Amino acid sequence: MFSDNSSPAFLFFFAAGLLFGIGCNQPSGRSSSDRLVQPRCKIRYAKGFHIDDYQGYRDVSIVDHKAGRTDTLHYLLVEEGINPPADRPGLPVIVTPVRRMVVISSMHVAMAEFAGVADRITGLGSIQYINSPIVRAGILAGKVKQVGIDAGINNEAVVAMHPGVLIAMSNPDAGGGTYKTLTDAGIPVLADADWLETTPLGRAEWVKLMGALVDRDELVDKKFDSLAQSYQRLAAIGSQASPKPSVITDMPFKGTWYVPAGESFMAQFLRDAGADYHWSATRGTGSLPLSFEAIAPVALKADYWLNLGNVDSRADVAANDNRFTSLRAFQTGALYNYNRRINDLGSNDYWESGSMHPDLILADLIRILHPGLLPEDSLYYYKQLK
Repeated sequence: MFSDNSSPAFLFFFAAGLLFGIGCNQPSGRSSSDRLVQPRCKIRYAKGFHIDDYQGYRDVSIVDHKAGRTDTLHYLLVEEGINPPADRPGLPVIVTPVRRMVVISSMHVAMAEFAGVADRITGLGSIQYINSPIVRAGILAGKVKQVGIDAGINNEAVVAMHPGVLIAMSNPDAGGGTYKTLTDAGIPVLADADWLETTPLGRAEWVKLMGALVDRDELVDKKFDSLAQSYQRLAAIGSQASPKPSVITDMPFKGTWYVPAGESFMAQFLRDAGADYHWSATRGTGSLPLSFEAIAPVALKADYWLNLGNVDSRADVAANDNRFTSLRAFQTGALYNYNRRINDLGSNDYWESGSMHPDLILADLIRILHPGLLPEDSLYYYKQLK
């Protein structure tokens, strides 16, 4: 079996499929009623959240997967100075625009950067791995504090910050009421499930929820449309490229090799980049846990090996398991990892800004798999392992 020293690069792939298409509307009145108002923007790719706009408030619906069933979580975004609608009792209320927020994931930091409100972050799940210059400056100045993650969260510290919202990576009711102390204290805990999306653009489009929280819908919508157009132009080039080189991804963890399932957003990245990915037709948005016997016939002959995780050289790869040296990609030097942008803290910007710039990731993948197809061959997030 493989060494236990490796770690899977895409743990967040463990997820179920999502259900419905999305719309995003803009409130036009100052009093609450049941009347929907004129739509302002549309969400075209994300399938995990929905925003309905009424006069004076917005209803955010988030698909929640737990215990083998699918529910919908609701939040009311109510304009500052306006009373919540009387006919929607018991739902969490988030006063907008949010002026202070606590976020758990580096993805949330990237979303705040994209919306131009990174300076509103006052608490982080962990301050160890951050790239945002604005947030890092806040950490150094003592304005941004570490609050912990899930069961390890420091409730007292969060309550003392008086944030307008805490953005979590999981259902606020999960884990035995992990966030009950905070919600009892009147702090809304918003469940973010961007990692369950099936396409890179769907995942990135969750930034429009951030835009709604901070009343920057127009700015976020305009920037996202530009990003989406860039991605689609690249996908049209990459997906039509020929021949399509075969690829494998990731490294084993405790004897199991986790690779993206066919309906995951990473599998979509590979399709859009013009790769021949053996498990592209499999079901599921998460990872496929494979044994060495299952993956070896594919891995031995693959042209490229991508997304190798916590390794920085071919020697590191061989040190994990000497059998890797028999793989064709290892022998030809076609090993490419997403660790080109690691800062002095050891933080990998692929996991932060990369989540909001899938077009740059796709461009890297196309340049790796189809050299010369794009005008510029320099890589942004990726590098070849030497």
